Amino acid sequence: MSFFISDAIAEAAPAATGAAQTADPLASLLLPIGLVVLFYFFLIRPQSKRQKEHRKLVDELQKGEEVLTSGGILGKITGISDDFIILEIADNVSIRIQRSAIQTIMPKGTIKDQK
Repeated sequence: MSFFISDAIAEAAPAATGAAQTADPLASLLLPIGLVVLFYFFLIRPQSKRQKEHRKLVDELQKGEEVLTSGGILGKITGISDDFIILEIADNVSIRIQRSAIQTIMPKGTIKDQK
């Protein structure tokens, strides 16, 4: 088996690992800690901010507002309960959707502009 591995490489390996063990442990933790901080500021924090804004939007919904759902349905709120909203999407056509499905509140008159 010794003809596959040269003796010079086999003898040099322990010296290289000995030098790696003398490195500062704090310096080896610097990269993972930096990555965690970057993930927090670029991924976690903006997502939680968007969730908080959406929760506030859904909590402040009122009857008569024109909204757009996450499925792309445009309608006017005709009834509100704790978890569901009755949305009028056409004359005498209403659907019941979850409050969390509301994506945005549209300006007044948006439905009339679409007809």
